[in-house]
Amino acid sequence: MNQIKWIKNSLPKTEDQNLKYLSPEESKKVRAFHESFPQYTKTPLVKLDQMAKHLGLGNIFIKDESYRFDLNAFKVLGGSYAIAKYIAQKLGRDVSEVPYSVLTSDKLREEFGQATFFTATDGNHGRGVAWAANKLNQKCVIYMPIGTTQTRLNHILNENAKATIENLNYDDCVRKAAAEADETPNGVIIQDTAWEGYEEIPTWIMQGYGTMAYEADEQLGEYGCDRPTHIFIQAGVGSLAGAVQGYFANRYAGNEPTVVIVEADVAACLYKSAVACDGKPHIVDGDMLTLMNGLACGEPSTISWDILRNHVDTFVSCPDWVTAKGMRLLAAPMKGDTPVTAGESGAVTMGLLYNLMKNEEYKELRDQLKLNENSRVLLFSTEGDTDPGRYKSIVWDGKDSL
Repeated sequence: MNQIKWIKNSLPKTEDQNLKYLSPEESKKVRAFHESFPQYTKTPLVKLDQMAKHLGLGNIFIKDESYRFDLNAFKVLGGSYAIAKYIAQKLGRDVSEVPYSVLTSDKLREEFGQATFFTATDGNHGRGVAWAANKLNQKCVIYMPIGTTQTRLNHILNENAKATIENLNYDDCVRKAAAEADETPNGVIIQDTAWEGYEEIPTWIMQGYGTMAYEADEQLGEYGCDRPTHIFIQAGVGSLAGAVQGYFANRYAGNEPTVVIVEADVAACLYKSAVACDGKPHIVDGDMLTLMNGLACGEPSTISWDILRNHVDTFVSCPDWVTAKGMRLLAAPMKGDTPVTAGESGAVTMGLLYNLMKNEEYKELRDQLKLNENSRVLLFSTEGDTDPGRYKSIVWDGKDSL
């Protein structure tokens, strides 16, 4: 069985210029935008009291994004906000002037016209962009990498987008989408990763994810938790991880929670970059086939990498069996706890947390992180059963890998 690997962050620090874009004040504005959608409701923050007791922890909180806009995943928060910011910028307005009612109006369509939004996705981000484009009467073209399931493709096609599964990995699909956008009149790429020369829109996407962090922070307070001691957050290119890290680093400046970044081992580009310890983002290539489709990304986002290297405590690389374990634990937690339907890319942090507390093989990391009965741990289940067939094969039938 492949093992969990980890490394303590000892990367050289930078001037941390991107942290300011992910402040609670910024997230409050973003949430106001999302609240303008008739589909908006706050997703649950589930408190797993019995599981926490069983693992010897003070609290476990898990943000359940399977209820987000009826799309079964959090990604729509970023795509919708970035599209709104793009349209607002083209019209010379602030995003606060283009709520959902304005974006979907005939008047705006007359003023703005119609753009074609391109993106690459393993499923959730593309579905969110397609959903937003469909609601706003815009065009959408999406490329999906090898290993994507037909179910995930169908979800996107159902939103009136053009979408295809390519014989390419995720990062090559990103390059294809960017090239197509450049060649298309009124074409724009809405991608949840950043590279040199393409950083404004990815920053907007990360800001969009701030609604989830802002809600979770608010809900922790409602539970009487003044501050999480630990946050475990999964990463592909790192945009989600950077958004969560950025929010809580701002929120608790001077007393930051211990943040652990968790990746799929076949695509652990952030872990690889931390091991190299030269300050540069390092790339993983190949097909990167993993149960954790949403984390199968091999090139770190430049914006997020800058935030993570300055604030993260530990980077962890996990094989597929870890997320399979997490999915089962959340589907059937301890008696008295609320079950959470967590998909393959949403449950790896739970699988890791369980192994740290129950598997003596990982005692060194448990002790390093100071996980104990006083720990208040926050997790994010970023997707539900986005592929019901695969979900059942793991949770019901015991599959641990592709």
